[in-house]
Amino acid sequence: MNKLPGTKQSHTLSLIDLDQELPGQRRFISCWAGTAGDVTFVVDPGPPATADRLIAVLAQRGLERLDFILLTHIHLDHGGCTARVLERWPAARVICHPRGRAHLADPGRLWRGSLQVLGRKAEVYGEPPAVPESALGTYEEAAAAGITVIETPGHSPHHICFAVGDDLFLGEAAGTFSTLGLGPDTPDYYLRPATPPRFDLEVAQGSLRRLLALDPLPGALRFAHHGSFSGDGSALLQAAHDQFALWVDVCRDVAMGNGGVPADAGAPQHASLLDAITAELNRRDPLYAHGAALPADIREREADFTRQSLRGMLGYLRA
Repeated sequence: MNKLPGTKQSHTLSLIDLDQELPGQRRFISCWAGTAGDVTFVVDPGPPATADRLIAVLAQRGLERLDFILLTHIHLDHGGCTARVLERWPAARVICHPRGRAHLADPGRLWRGSLQVLGRKAEVYGEPPAVPESALGTYEEAAAAGITVIETPGHSPHHICFAVGDDLFLGEAAGTFSTLGLGPDTPDYYLRPATPPRFDLEVAQGSLRRLLALDPLPGALRFAHHGSFSGDGSALLQAAHDQFALWVDVCRDVAMGNGGVPADAGAPQHASLLDAITAELNRRDPLYAHGAALPADIREREADFTRQSLRGMLGYLRA
């Protein structure tokens, strides 16, 4: 077990939605803002396009000092506006995975890669400004403030989670989540893997096992996409762990019944394969099937991200 140090519980915590001008991207991209004792922090301040909105909300809530900007990963929709937040609160320390530091300081490669993978989404999110290297902090600085960093590669090689008091900020380590309006402790939630183009099943599952080994496991799971879960956290993390394997199995089963795993699952001629896999997932994965209760525009968003995740899993099988 990974014993967590004694830390003060968050005195305040709030979720700030950063809706984007894209189909269904409401109640999806969010920033967590809170205090732990006398330490103030934000987790994943979001994309450049909504920097002004975020800064205005934080200022309206009386945030005079910001100690930490905690980035679960540096993708545009999580850390893209970090430099803008620093302009307003320049004393804040930015905590990210060491592999992400260079991309924050010189985001050109990150921006080009985002345009290639996300296309129109990246254009809406906006190009990220460079973060001053002097603002980049260390895990040790975070630990001294009662913030525990857990490295959780999977959604990206540079993905990390943060334990602060009784809160565990998951980023996308356990995928995309929704309570479906049933309350934060419902067992009938929606859950979908958030798989990158270069996916590795063993790495992603290993990260979830690392979270399951936390002692004690924080009582509140805070998702980047989207919201909170206060029910049986161990059961949810185990479900996310098992969901990865189930989706890979379904991808393999359906692909082998349709001529094998394609060399390029993103090619237009393979759209019917992705549709067939999705239909089978709705039959075999009850947590994913709960998405039928989502509003129509959010179902459209989730269908798009589902295809993205399936392409990553098919690439894993191909490799």
